[in-house]
Amino acid sequence: WHLIALSFVDGSARAAQMPAGQALLPNLVPRSLILNAIALNQAAVNGSRMLGPAAIAPLLTITDGVNAGSAFFVCSGFYAASVFLTLRIKTVSTGKIDPSLGFTRNILEGLVYVYRTPSLRAIMLLALFHCGLTMSFESLLPIISHEQFRAEGAGFSYLMVGIGAGAIVTAIAMARIRSETTKGRLFLHLGVLSGVTPALLAISPNMPIAVLAAATMGATQAGFMTLTHTMIQSITVDGIRGRVGGVYSVHIGGTMATANLINGGLADIFNAPMLLLLGGASFIVVMFLSWQMVTLRSIYMSGLNLSRETTTR
Repeated sequence: WHLIALSFVDGSARAAQMPAGQALLPNLVPRSLILNAIALNQAAVNGSRMLGPAAIAPLLTITDGVNAGSAFFVCSGFYAASVFLTLRIKTVSTGKIDPSLGFTRNILEGLVYVYRTPSLRAIMLLALFHCGLTMSFESLLPIISHEQFRAEGAGFSYLMVGIGAGAIVTAIAMARIRSETTKGRLFLHLGVLSGVTPALLAISPNMPIAVLAAATMGATQAGFMTLTHTMIQSITVDGIRGRVGGVYSVHIGGTMATANLINGGLADIFNAPMLLLLGGASFIVVMFLSWQMVTLRSIYMSGLNLSRETTTR
């Protein structure tokens, strides 16, 4: 129960930190460079997914309590460094909370804004399916590491390193993209590939190939989510950006947490690689159906029309 309680506190803190960071970032760069800034920010986030597991993997190769416990102290050290850097941020959002509306009403404003803006609603719901079907794999990786490769805890770390490495390469590469048409086409292609790449991990015969397969998963999924985040930030006005970020975090974070719990339970009954395959195949179907929506098809073909989005707001 101690781990569950600590996870609850950690998740609550992240739920506050993520929207705040999302609201501040666009205030640092011109609107035309939002993708570049978000891509570099995602490179840092996904770089931590590579650096963190790589740092603790040696501690998990010997599965005694001392080494496993010391991994938590290493993670706490990284958190301490992040707190120091966070305190140096001086940028503020121009958004304002109306104190007369109360906490609940202010939160609902973000939800109403998202669901009354067609492009925001479509992108948000597509991200929800993406996170639930292709990114809720973390509860399956320890099982795959143990049952398929006999690699135990260190094997899970190596797979996470692969995912982080693929993600950081894609994020850095995307920082150079300026064309809205290119963004739209990548959004479509990376979405489809996000459904395909879990199959590569599911059929991997050994750990080295599995790490490479994990890197392809990280590359496609991080690219898709970077574009998703960029489009949401590009559409949203600064006055409500933090609240929309909160709605976005609830959609993707809540979906991933719930789907991970479900996948973990199903893995006690079904084969874990099969669950990866099923989730990826399901998202490919979602991408096919999304082409039938006029809003998403327009984004796939020509990217966001920012002048039109500004006018409709």
